[in-house]
Amino acid sequence: MIALYNTILYEPLFNLLVWFYNVLPGGDVGFAIIVLTIIVKLILFPFSLQSIKSQRVLQTLQPKMDELKEKYKDRKEEMTKAMMELYKQEKVNPFSSCLPLLVQFPFLIAVYQVFRRGLTSDNFDILYPFVSNPGHINSMFLGIIDLANPSIYLALLAGLAQFWQTKMMMAKRPPAELRKKKGAKDEDMAAMMNKQMVYFMPLFTVFIGATLPAGLTLYWLITTFLMALQQLYFFKKDKQDSSSDGNKQIIEGESV
Repeated sequence: MIALYNTILYEPLFNLLVWFYNVLPGGDVGFAIIVLTIIVKLILFPFSLQSIKSQRVLQTLQPKMDELKEKYKDRKEEMTKAMMELYKQEKVNPFSSCLPLLVQFPFLIAVYQVFRRGLTSDNFDILYPFVSNPGHINSMFLGIIDLANPSIYLALLAGLAQFWQTKMMMAKRPPAELRKKKGAKDEDMAAMMNKQMVYFMPLFTVFIGATLPAGLTLYWLITTFLMALQQLYFFKKDKQDSSSDGNKQIIEGESV
């Protein structure tokens, strides 16, 4: 299993990092990490996009879910069945947003090992024949940050990026009059938990980032930033599509 993991993930990522380090101008491993991060992000793009879409659809379904919980507030089994029918009707998997995290986790471990070994060791015996042996990798990024050691500055930047990305996905609390209803208590609790996550996740990112090699923190910073941009683009496009559909319905209604 370990040999398969090394062959599929660790060795390709390590070779890509060294290759980018060799070919990119300036010989800055930080830029090699950024390009490597973009490559990994492109590989995981379908999974992350599906996660964003699922979370967005779940937010739009919230009013219907509120109605079902109010309707079946004293009949839990019927409410669960109605919820599953709603998910099936809207073609939504409520657990699909977790898939990208599970898929990305092995990549994260592999990248961590690449930075832990590759930036502090001169052992390049696993390089592919077409990848030149640099002899040594300078771990300095922009001449000021040692990516082989923790960096509080990159950790703070990663925390800010995490705050932006998490806040974008935060579900709003139901209106005050709706929170008083029994069927809306779960939504209110979920919204409050999401609000807490907006602050917990950035703090957790800063805490972890300040203890890990800065190369991994840089990877996490770029990954989070790209995810936030992807969300921003998708939400903007989704809003434009919704406005376009609404205008189309109005025009069709007037023509009738």
